[in-house]
Amino acid sequence: MASNAQSQTLLVAAFDFGTTYSGYAFSFRDDPNKIQTNQNWYAGGGASRLVSLKTPTSVLLNPKGEFDKFGFEAEDKYATLAEDDEHHGWRLFRRFKMVLHNNEHLTKDVTVEDFSGKQMTAFPLFVMSIKYLREHLLKAVTTQKIGLEETDILYVLTVPAIWDDNAKRFMRDAAIEAGVDPNRLKLALEPECASIWCETLDMDVKGAVAIQGSQYMVVDLGGGTADISVHERKPDGTLKEIYKASGGPWGGIYVDENYMKMLNKLFGEKALTDLRKTEMNDYFDVTREFEHKKRSFDTDITKQILVRISASLRDLAEMNCSKSLEERISSLKVRENAITTRGKDKLKIDTTVVQSWFKRPIDRLIQHLKSLLAEPKIKSVQTVILVGGFGESPYVQERMRNEIPDVRLIVPADAGLVVLKGAVRFGHNPAIVSSRVMKYTYGTRVYDTFDEQKHPEEKKVWINGKWWLDKCFKVYVRVNEEVRVDQQVTRKNIPASEITHTPVYRTTQENPEYVTDSGCELLGTVELENSTDIPYEQQRLVTTFMFGDTELLVKMKNTITGKQAYMTFECSK
Repeated sequence: MASNAQSQTLLVAAFDFGTTYSGYAFSFRDDPNKIQTNQNWYAGGGASRLVSLKTPTSVLLNPKGEFDKFGFEAEDKYATLAEDDEHHGWRLFRRFKMVLHNNEHLTKDVTVEDFSGKQMTAFPLFVMSIKYLREHLLKAVTTQKIGLEETDILYVLTVPAIWDDNAKRFMRDAAIEAGVDPNRLKLALEPECASIWCETLDMDVKGAVAIQGSQYMVVDLGGGTADISVHERKPDGTLKEIYKASGGPWGGIYVDENYMKMLNKLFGEKALTDLRKTEMNDYFDVTREFEHKKRSFDTDITKQILVRISASLRDLAEMNCSKSLEERISSLKVRENAITTRGKDKLKIDTTVVQSWFKRPIDRLIQHLKSLLAEPKIKSVQTVILVGGFGESPYVQERMRNEIPDVRLIVPADAGLVVLKGAVRFGHNPAIVSSRVMKYTYGTRVYDTFDEQKHPEEKKVWINGKWWLDKCFKVYVRVNEEVRVDQQVTRKNIPASEITHTPVYRTTQENPEYVTDSGCELLGTVELENSTDIPYEQQRLVTTFMFGDTELLVKMKNTITGKQAYMTFECSK
């Protein structure tokens, strides 16, 4: 982001593009901590009480493939069309953000499935979603401040800290395609945003994160992922990352999957598929109600939960299966009376069954947190701050308190909005984060002088009358190294041809020798045109890696001609 864009900012607007839900928040420069969120997301099925400040990350396309609706409106319209059998050709996409997690060869051609299982390229869906949120936001802010121009706005887009560079670039490219000025766009790491917002909370929370030298872990537990960072408060008040970001696919959607697997066993795959086709409003009501039950599930308060199942689902099941629902319940591997019927449209489920749905993602999260807290670098960390929509779950909190008793667990109020609000503060003051820890070793592919005594024969190449060692990994920064947000590393060399083609690589290895080593991955390339009028040996190239910010930037400049070029990410091609 250009520094002059920061100085001209009158308003900071942040988008939280989540796996399950999305939303935005904003505040004006003259009162940065007075953060406003949209209050009006509305679910037609009466489930608006669940997530009134966010709306589902769902996109509806019309039969021409054009954007029609987003969020609750998208799901409700699709369901209404289906009721009248008019949904043919319409396409609904939900929860497609997870395609960016752990996608090793991410490109803009990556595809996702719509509600009926048909594939489509994901990138346009991200563009449409961000465009919708941006336009919704613009309507909200321009009613408050007459004469506000879009050039007065700085946009912040939150991304998981565990995402790799390609996924971050994918999101940036989508935002730019959606009409956001690239010079007025900042990516923010979600656990850092949580840290930043916690400074503004009551003294109990503030004391844990704002005192000089305090070290703490932030666990951002959303619908798709657990995203974990460890921070230290420096004497100047800025944040320093003291351990590289980590996490995994342990979010709330995996509990939903387990619940749907149970319904599958009880009612049959065909009945659930038919429900999605013929009674879609009922299907959405079932999933939205479970979202509420999941978030409020607390073993201290209740021994059973009551979930509504549509009568139409039961009817569909009975059409396809000769066994009664009670018989199908008894065939499940649960203890007697753990699941019982209540009338025609309710199931009473024992907490032991509900706990089993949470088990896999929460077991993995807790196992990971225990191994992290045993690391020598963060052994002094005694506070864990839990945020994110899934982090609001009392049962998740209970498991963490019981199984990691040596740390103090803090759950801020409105944990699902903490990241979004912190992102707005970050936009007003990005310098609040002063250093980060590298997740990868970064470098370029270069030639080195060949030494037959120590280098393998197959690596040598003949260039300009001399043997050279090919495919060497020239390291610019190493994994686990702490770097300042403004840190730059430069290397100088001489061009050998009209076009200098420099591949940029990364690896989790600390000391890679060759770019062909196991685990080395091509991240992108820099291509720079050199002068043919000046002898190459008289030209000088400077390659600069700009580290420490939320996004990596690689630049190459010919200091004689003045020409320069930036790295093109593989996912951008």
